[in-house]
Amino acid sequence: MQHDETGGALSEAARAKINLALHVTGRRGDGYHLLDSLVVFPDIADRLSLEPATVSELRLEGPFASMLEGPAQENLVLKAIHRFAETSGTSPDVRLTLEKNLPVASGIGGGSADAAAALRLMERFTRRSLPRQQRLHLALALGADVPVCLLQKPARMSGIGDLLTPAPAMPPAGIVLVNPMEAVSTPAVFKTMTKRDNPPLPNLPEDFPDLAGLCGYLEQTRNDMQAAAEALCPAIADVIATLSALPDVLFARMSGSGATCFALCAPGKESGIAEAVASRHPDWWIASGRL
Repeated sequence: MQHDETGGALSEAARAKINLALHVTGRRGDGYHLLDSLVVFPDIADRLSLEPATVSELRLEGPFASMLEGPAQENLVLKAIHRFAETSGTSPDVRLTLEKNLPVASGIGGGSADAAAALRLMERFTRRSLPRQQRLHLALALGADVPVCLLQKPARMSGIGDLLTPAPAMPPAGIVLVNPMEAVSTPAVFKTMTKRDNPPLPNLPEDFPDLAGLCGYLEQTRNDMQAAAEALCPAIADVIATLSALPDVLFARMSGSGATCFALCAPGKESGIAEAVASRHPDWWIASGRL
């Protein structure tokens, strides 16, 4: 079995999944919605650690640990561990510690990112890499966002989350995430939407020469879930308005089904934006980092 070079537990960052653009392009007969999304992973993350144990165990730590409802055995991280073990013929007996820094049910794929980190940790720990299609099938069985979170790189995600193509590298940029601390139900957002057959993303360029080029592309795109989410949670509109009013914010939008919103800015400006928002709204969750 494998530890890191110092003999400590293995660990993985489970980065937030941000939908810079999210187009809803249809709905299948089985009820799954078809999406076309540009997804990125800033350095704002949960952290998952793994070490050997005699039984599988999950410990929850961090500011949002108490928001994970239900028995630990129902957590997506433990489901990922057990399904990997079943698929690979290895033992699921490991102790996991999840530092939950990202708010739950907030449109940034925290649970999916955690499950994907668990799969990456098990591959490292057991030194077993699954064949590509088997790996994708396992990830998709855990959730539509898990495959893209497994890659944790800029991607165009379409279909129900199963069709992934590399996106251009992101230009240097700062990013600020803001959540008004109101949970939004993804099924409720889909139910509230009045149109589900929208056009796909415009063709992605071969590269984004700079942040202005990225923002210019994003101006041609949408989050088709934002209006419905705002109807259910008006605070989302307040977050967008607050971010958009700040001079250093170059682009602001909601991520996923909400309620987390993001703001893009020049590198180095993100801390000042976060402080400005926090001074006006101390009850909001705010995090800043680099794209």
